[in-house]
Amino acid sequence: MLSAESLALRCLGRQAGSVETGFSGEVASYYARHRRGYPAAAIDTVVRMLGLDAADTVIDLGCGTGQLSLPLAARVRAVVGVDPEPDMLALARRAALDAGSDNTAWLLGSDQDLPVLGRVLGDRAVGALTVAVAIHFMDRDALFRAARPLLRSGGGVAVITNGRPLWLQDTAWSPALRGCMERLVGQPVTAACDTDEAGRHRNRAALTAAGYRYSESTVQYEAPLTIDDMIGGVFSAMSGDRLPSPPARAAFAADVRAALDGQDSVTEQVRVWLQFGQLD
Repeated sequence: MLSAESLALRCLGRQAGSVETGFSGEVASYYARHRRGYPAAAIDTVVRMLGLDAADTVIDLGCGTGQLSLPLAARVRAVVGVDPEPDMLALARRAALDAGSDNTAWLLGSDQDLPVLGRVLGDRAVGALTVAVAIHFMDRDALFRAARPLLRSGGGVAVITNGRPLWLQDTAWSPALRGCMERLVGQPVTAACDTDEAGRHRNRAALTAAGYRYSESTVQYEAPLTIDDMIGGVFSAMSGDRLPSPPARAAFAADVRAALDGQDSVTEQVRVWLQFGQLD
């Protein structure tokens, strides 16, 4: 999410194709509490575009704490959430239990494990592979090729971007947040974590090269964003070894609140991008 690798925020936490992310412990807890979920219209779009129904299994790769997995699970036979962080998976499992969801499974793994998972599930056994806010961690070309044998006819891949990073939005409050972050880390905050057109172009090119029929859609909405969720969202993007000390976190929170004139919440304009690669 930042331009300098030393900050090790979530979008620069590892290189494509690696396994370790370091987003564990308190970072996973921030992620579960403060990351925004997905609107019903976005879930409806995934279901409609890939023809999902109660007979389908979905693999949610890079599932985090289940923000996409759980609403999808209400629409299909089963969802297998895969993530390289045990703490993320533990919180996803807890969220599923709290929601009364009994058709989710949570597996420790990464995009590199997809071929093995395919052998477990069987050829053409999967209705969709979803990747939400995690594609920048993965080797797109290898992933999309590896997914093909798993997917049933008419199924496919959905790459989903849940809006732009909080510090790069076209609002009055976003530059103020970015300034606070730059004071925290001592360097510019510029990277978009592949939520921009360049990232979408990479997704589109890789899906097309792997032989999928490409399409895309967007869902736009606005929603209140509390300052607590804004601050927690920033901390959820940091690797555990780069998370500031509790006093530094408290100072950052005070700086954000002062920069936003003591507001309790702001309005976030969110555009969810959905990019699909479908098999005939």
